[in-house]
Amino acid sequence: VQLQASGGGLVQAGGSLKLSCVASGGASSIRNIAWYRQRPGREREWIARINPDGSTDYTDSVKGRCAVSRNYAKRTVYLEMSNLRPEDTAVYYCKAYSRGSEWWGQGTQVTVSS
Repeated sequence: VQLQASGGGLVQAGGSLKLSCVASGGASSIRNIAWYRQRPGREREWIARINPDGSTDYTDSVKGRCAVSRNYAKRTVYLEMSNLRPEDTAVYYCKAYSRGSEWWGQGTQVTVSS
């Protein structure tokens, strides 16, 4: 499975972005997708995931401001972020995982200016 993350950019505080994660494999490759981010000087952290049944989970720092969705036909998972804050500045990664294996996308930079 190869993942391609995109959609990052420079946005003002309070703005919105929609990140995409496109998988090269079949639809099953996006059954389990998690989003992570790595802020400057910090370790990579988990922020959200979408589960096979369509349910989603979020870390507290983004809950209410982020939404993960999935389009099987496009083999794409989205991370919509709103009310962005300067502390959301990070490289955002998507990860697919299944049966003990995992595959990472290359990351997309999100910069939020104050």
